[in-house]
Amino acid sequence: MTVEFATIDWRGRAVRIEHCWIGPREGNEPLVVFLHEGLGSVAMWKDFPDRLCAEAGVRGLVFSRPGYGRSTPRAAGEVWDVDFMHRQAHEVLPAFFDAIGLDEKPWLFGHSDGGSIALLYASRCPDRVQGLVLLAPHLFVEDVTVANIELARQAYASTDLRARLARYHDDVDSAFGGWNRIWLHPPFRDWNIEGELEGIRCPVLAIQGLDDEYGTLAQIRAIAARVPGTRLLEIPACGHSPHRDQPEQVIAATAGMVSASTPDAPALRGNTRFSSQ
Repeated sequence: MTVEFATIDWRGRAVRIEHCWIGPREGNEPLVVFLHEGLGSVAMWKDFPDRLCAEAGVRGLVFSRPGYGRSTPRAAGEVWDVDFMHRQAHEVLPAFFDAIGLDEKPWLFGHSDGGSIALLYASRCPDRVQGLVLLAPHLFVEDVTVANIELARQAYASTDLRARLARYHDDVDSAFGGWNRIWLHPPFRDWNIEGELEGIRCPVLAIQGLDDEYGTLAQIRAIAARVPGTRLLEIPACGHSPHRDQPEQVIAATAGMVSASTPDAPALRGNTRFSSQ
């Protein structure tokens, strides 16, 4: 993938956004935009977006949010507040799409925090989204999530975790600090977006591993309870990153969802939950 940069005006300063296209920028194939996890970046997806696009017959767009990868790091003294994912969904994502001249309705493929951001964007901008594929999204804060993020904080200070993450971020302390601080910030325990999903009108596929160390199945089941037509995939022998633990199942489910949602395909009706065997 060839790295490009777009510049947006965000919070009163110029912020560059690292991004890569998979396949042609324009074409008849559906476009999938990949939204990374809380510690992710363009590079941290590795070859998964290329594999998914090749096997599903879609085009792709991968980018690093501000503070991550090779995008502009957080400003000195900048701290993220409880609404940090809302700001990404309502401010950064529309500005980025405008900056690159995106004038089509993409699928959003979001992992973890990226899945939450995808939900918030689709609810606020229902006419600008073709569909959602969500891997281990967060709708509310669970004890297991906070406990393991605290363990990550300890590992960052005492193990080689910082060095390993530094391979994927120009400013690794910006990336880790922004994410870790807000998730462990006591007021964030009340963060909840369950009531903000009513605007979603597109097809939704929500995927979660049965061994997810950062969340329970209550997260994706909450989506199905609020968004008609949601399909759930619950995968055994799979942790918080289904695209790394069980990539073939994720690719197959995504390809099937995109194919089933083409204009000449039968309409998806009712919520569906199925477990991988």
